[in-house]
Amino acid sequence: MSLHDAAPSADPASEGRRLPLSPLLALATAVFITSLTETLPAGLLPGISADLNVSESAAGQLVTIYAVATAATAIPLTSATAGWRRKRLLLAAMTGFAVANTVTAVSTSYPLTMAARFVAGVAAGVAWALLAGYARRLAPAHLQGRALAIAMAGIPIALSLGVPAGTFVGKALGWQTAFWSMTTLTVVLIAWITASVPDHPGLRQHERTPILGALRVPGVAAVLVVTLVFVLAHTILYAYIATFLDRHGMGDSTDLVLLVFGIASLVSIWVVGVQIHRRLRTLTIAATLLVALAATVLALFADDPTPVYAASALWGLGWGGVPTLLQTAAGQAGGEQGDAAQAMLVTLWNVAMAGGGIVGGLLLARSGPGSFPWSVLVLMAPVLLVVLVARAHGFRDGHPASTPPAGSREAVPDPR
Repeated sequence: MSLHDAAPSADPASEGRRLPLSPLLALATAVFITSLTETLPAGLLPGISADLNVSESAAGQLVTIYAVATAATAIPLTSATAGWRRKRLLLAAMTGFAVANTVTAVSTSYPLTMAARFVAGVAAGVAWALLAGYARRLAPAHLQGRALAIAMAGIPIALSLGVPAGTFVGKALGWQTAFWSMTTLTVVLIAWITASVPDHPGLRQHERTPILGALRVPGVAAVLVVTLVFVLAHTILYAYIATFLDRHGMGDSTDLVLLVFGIASLVSIWVVGVQIHRRLRTLTIAATLLVALAATVLALFADDPTPVYAASALWGLGWGGVPTLLQTAAGQAGGEQGDAAQAMLVTLWNVAMAGGGIVGGLLLARSGPGSFPWSVLVLMAPVLLVVLVARAHGFRDGHPASTPPAGSREAVPDPR
């Protein structure tokens, strides 16, 4: 996803042998804030709906509008800000989160709260299209996958620890306190980014091309198809996991099941970070098979708690590294169009999340919660097929010497 510079990078961090941990941890915190801001209302719906005088269903749209805003604005904003310096753009996105979460915390008006959530979604669209490339540019070529894995660790941490913690704070001190906490963390992060994250230039005018032009780069379309279908499958099950578990007598264990999922996701992030620079294709295939295996276990043995916990561990092992794998694949396949590929990935990711909620709701109404793991299993088949077929362009194994960093001229051999 990295932006191309006409001159060689002079960033010492990217030239040394060690990973610059402080900047990467700052980016991981940005990922954490982006992920948690999106999902936090889900655990606070009763309090939000009561204080805003709307139904819980209406309060649930605070999550939906965030995803819609991200999907709608990621591509045009990425194009509009292509020339911005990267640090300035990242700080602008984080400022958007601080403002949006503050307004959410103080608002007593449902329309105003929805507007604030839309602004947060817009900030997320900018951030998601930026963060993956930023992380990769901070590291030497052979450590770029590990750098991205560190940055993307904010996702499972937000889902497995941040959401439960935010829910606890919201129930104990009021849901507004949870959003105030997000604002405080974001302000600290802004200072952290200012002090420790290196800057990079944006694209010059002659280097910019229409974002949709990245679809013509071999491999990009394959990565985007996998993103859409994989995230759709995951979201169908994740969004309705409490309903599924309740159907099988484990409704009171939802938090523990998700904790197992979250811990396994962190293990997956670590494994992917260590191996991605050599085994991107192998890891993507393994992730697909692990999620399919987890779905099979849930489909056949969900009445027994032990297989359910085993399935949640397999699910986490498969899913945890997927954001890193897909963003790395998009950046490598896109080459000089890496930012454009990332913007489309962000858009389709959020479309899939919204679609997962809709499809899951339809499945629940028509076939019941038992259909969720079967739907995941069905969707994993085309994912596996595309990954297997796209071995030359979209999903490649190889030594980093054969996979130059995205954004360099060497990153776009012809053809790819």
